[in-house]
Formats: sequence, C-alpha cells, structure tokens
Amino acid sequence: MITASELKSGMALRIGHEVYKVIEVEARAGAAKMGGTVHTRLANLHGGRVWEQSFRPLERLENVELEKRALEFLYSDGSRCVFQRLDNFEQVEFPCEVLGLAEKYLQAGTELPAEFFEGEPVSVVLPGTLEARVKSTAPPARSPQDSGRKEATLENGLTIQVPLFVAAGEAVSIDLKTGRYVERVRTQHKKSA
Repeated sequence: MITASELKSGMALRIGHEVYKVIEVEARAGAAKMGGTVHTRLANLHGGRVWEQSFRPLERLENVELEKRALEFLYSDGSRCVFQRLDNFEQVEFPCEVLGLAEKYLQAGTELPAEFFEGEPVSVVLPGTLEARVKSTAPPARSPQDSGRKEATLENGLTIQVPLFVAAGEAVSIDLKTGRYVERVRTQHKKSA
C-alpha cells in the first residue's frame, strides 16, 4: 500500500477488481481549508481505457508489481503486432493501436521490454525515439543556418522532413510521439591499426 502523494508515472494500481497503470500524476495544492489533491490519468491494463481520477494526498492505494521481460518484435500485419518472448520463444500479440506510431518504425529483431501482470502481457515499454534509415532524399546541401528542410523517404516507406545535410543511407532518430526527425545518428568508425 502507498499513499496517493507517492504515485509516479509507470506504477500499477489495483482499484476494485481492475488494474491500472499510472500515465500522468499532478499534485494540486488546496486553497484555504481545502486539502490538496493528486490528479492522475490511469490506463486500464486489460481494456486500455483511460480514466482520470483525483485522490486525496494521504489516501491509501494498493500498488501492484509488473514483471518486466524482454520481447523481440517479429512483424505487424496492420491490426496486430507480434513479438516473441526471449525466455521461452512464445509469441505474444498486441493490438497495433497499443503501440501507436512506434508500430510503423519497429523493425524485425528490435528488442523491447514488456510488462506482464499475473503472467499475461499488458504493455510494451517504448523508447522515446527509434532509429530509421533514409532510403532516398535529395543530395545533401549546406545552407547558412542549416535550418532548411527537405523530404526524405525512409526504408519503411514513410516520408518525413529532415535537415538539408542528411543524405540517403544515413540513419536518423525519430520521435515516436510526433513522428518527426530528432537527429542524425552518428556511427562509430573503427580505426584500423
């Protein structure tokens, strides 16, 4: 048991017969004799429904532990994303909506942590960014401010805007919330002795 004031994003709570994952937490101060509140956005682990709920700061809540296991992304068929557990090679499926924009950027063989509750998979822990390789774009160019943009087609077929200096064949980092270019991924070249 924890108090509502101890809540953090990523925690899991059992409320009644349902289990929820904390998406956002915001402590709000009270005015005068009104006590403060802890405002939360919670996602139901079994249905995915988002619920906004406020708690009193000292209200006691039942926290539950989610088990983390590594999964390897295999493929997506447009409605479901199929992963393989690395510990027993069992296949695990998630609806593509659960992964959002990340589903378009995941490549076969990508390893991601997943959360399990009572042996059942409930979510995939996505990074903030993923890498993608530029398949085609206009030749690299320099501008005085390097602030210009050009269209680039990625190996997965998606089109994004990249800075003028990015060339075909280079890897770029993509923000999974917005689908926008973040930075060019620098590769380490080994020096031969």
